[in-house]
Amino acid sequence: MHVTSARLGLGLAAVGRPAYITTARDSDLGDPAERSVDAMRERAHLLLDEAWALGIRYVDVARSYGRAEHFLGSWFDAHPGRRELLTVGSKWGYAYVGEWRMDAAVHERKEHSVAMFDQQWPETLEALGSAPDYYLIHSVTPESTALADTGLLDRLRGLRANGVRVGLSTSGPHQGEVIRSALALRDSPFTVVQSTWNLLEPSVAPALQAARDADWTVVVKEALANGDLARAESGSRLEALASGMPSDVFALGAALAQPWADIVLSGATTLAHLRRGASARPVDTAGELATDPVDYWRRRSERPWR
Repeated sequence: MHVTSARLGLGLAAVGRPAYITTARDSDLGDPAERSVDAMRERAHLLLDEAWALGIRYVDVARSYGRAEHFLGSWFDAHPGRRELLTVGSKWGYAYVGEWRMDAAVHERKEHSVAMFDQQWPETLEALGSAPDYYLIHSVTPESTALADTGLLDRLRGLRANGVRVGLSTSGPHQGEVIRSALALRDSPFTVVQSTWNLLEPSVAPALQAARDADWTVVVKEALANGDLARAESGSRLEALASGMPSDVFALGAALAQPWADIVLSGATTLAHLRRGASARPVDTAGELATDPVDYWRRRSERPWR
């Protein structure tokens, strides 16, 4: 197994539901009318087969990723013995409410309550067929009540006592603030963090280094900025920096080069994407593409789901 493949993870967010915010989704997945549950399950299974063959051993899912947990669970059923050789990270705190519709007015509902945890943990167990190795609060921001909810933190400590590593994922321009707050908790249940870092939005890096220094596992998501770094426009700064390398490979390589990054997720929707990602090697960059975090997250929030 190549060391790079061992550090790559496969995220199923974009293939667990018919609509998502990734650029060029229609060209990658084809006619939206053909994105049935069965068709998306087949695509997810093909990607999981290829990830296995490439040596990728981390898979990322979530309650809000449509049928992603079920797709992974059914893949495990078809391949006895592989579950024990993979690390599975899932997330709770969002519910998928899109009803498998491209034109749904709302696709996700966020709630970081004890009641939501109590509802979603059994759902995750049922869908996967076993407990995930990592279970993360999905998208903690400064507005979330999760880090101050003593009842919820006690639930998470109980999960930790049963052998599940507890963590949080972060989003928004204040990711670093959230991570440092979690690190400062007394008897913190957390030992895993999943954050957005990419060439356009690298501001969380110091906090992720602090998490790594505390022996947390650090998972990078959205290394391709939801597709904005997947294809370089002719004459762009991204094209110049990549120096002839495919821009998606370059962007993944930049994430792999970060000393605090344990796992870098590929959100591949096609086998070609996944294979290119597996060819990525760490590359040095100097931050020339970094943008204002507030502007980056504002633009991300405006991305269409279809």
